[in-house]
Amino acid sequence: MNSRERILACVAHREPDRVPVDLGATPSSGISVVAYDNLLRHLGKQLPVYGFDVIQQVAQPDEEILEMFGVDALDLGRFFINDPAYWQEMELTPGHRALYPKWLKVERDTEGGFLAYGNTSGRIVGRMPQGATFFDQTIFPYLDGFPADYKNLASDMALSVWGGIGIAPWDANTGPEFWSLLRRKAIEARENSDKALVLGIGCNLFEWGCFLRRMDNFMMDMFISPGEVHRLLDALMEIHMANLAKTCEAVGDVVDIIKFGDDLGMNTGPFMGEETYREFFKPRHRMLCDYARSHSRMITMIHSCGSIENLMPDLIDAGIEIFNPVQINALNMSPAHLKKEFGSEATFWGGGIDTQGVLNRATPARIREHVLGNLEIFARGGGYVFNPVHNIMADVPPENVMAMFEAVAEFNA
Repeated sequence: MNSRERILACVAHREPDRVPVDLGATPSSGISVVAYDNLLRHLGKQLPVYGFDVIQQVAQPDEEILEMFGVDALDLGRFFINDPAYWQEMELTPGHRALYPKWLKVERDTEGGFLAYGNTSGRIVGRMPQGATFFDQTIFPYLDGFPADYKNLASDMALSVWGGIGIAPWDANTGPEFWSLLRRKAIEARENSDKALVLGIGCNLFEWGCFLRRMDNFMMDMFISPGEVHRLLDALMEIHMANLAKTCEAVGDVVDIIKFGDDLGMNTGPFMGEETYREFFKPRHRMLCDYARSHSRMITMIHSCGSIENLMPDLIDAGIEIFNPVQINALNMSPAHLKKEFGSEATFWGGGIDTQGVLNRATPARIREHVLGNLEIFARGGGYVFNPVHNIMADVPPENVMAMFEAVAEFNA
């Protein structure tokens, strides 16, 4: 099998010739700038470090590294950042110079951290404190209450760090010509690679409520102001559905997987009960999935951290086919439980190794044992793509990264 065939067989719940592997096909399945720079030094590789996701400080791995680890999927956004003119060199983390998008404008704050300006607003939308490795949100546009109308919603969203600092390919979405460019890049990517193509489109709902209102307010809003929550979500859906329609028209016959996002879980359970999810979010997730299915051949993925086991039956019923990052250290998210309960209906993209306590702290021998044990469970009958739980973070030693991928190669041998 080639990589695309391997991924598609896996999602169809057929066992492929080997377990598919991902590193960097989404901004939540990659490797941090620091960890990647350390890995290159460990390998003796003189390769550039591209900090393509500014907020999370995540690198886009070089094709040489992807081939070394047998990676089977690619982020379509990487094909928008090949021009050297796209990049500028900066050092946002001491000792780790990297290339960042040229549109990024940062300055030091009085405490030694960095302030980041939004692409279009010209306002400070993010702050990375000294010693940190990602940017925090600084503006919550609707902190003081819901607006009377949503005619300015798009520009208000750009005041959030997640709407104000772009990521390829969406940072190129500056006019109608973008959609023809997106199609051209997708076709070129498919013609020049046999790897599965993944396109993250966002369409977050719960998270946008938190980005706009701040999480504490939005969590209360769902109970004390449900009408206002529905009004906000309807306005968000107008934007999301319009973007989804253009995406399906442009690349629905080219891209393999479309990724939605909505972090619905904590370590100890979902942020909300099933009834709350069904009232506010399930019907809208269903609208997104139904449209993608009826207007494209793309497979639906959702990125949701935390313990979401209670919500998974509803997410699957709404049309979600792939789950990422599969936080196996959270409540009721063990590989054996997930595979038994949902393995015939869902594909798990992640969960290969716990990044909170194992990948960053364990010995290579323990990492090998952990990875092989998880693969034995997840790989049976297909429906599994190997990836750690979320990104490989800055505190992960390169020796541990190598031990992880060596264990996958051992399993696949």
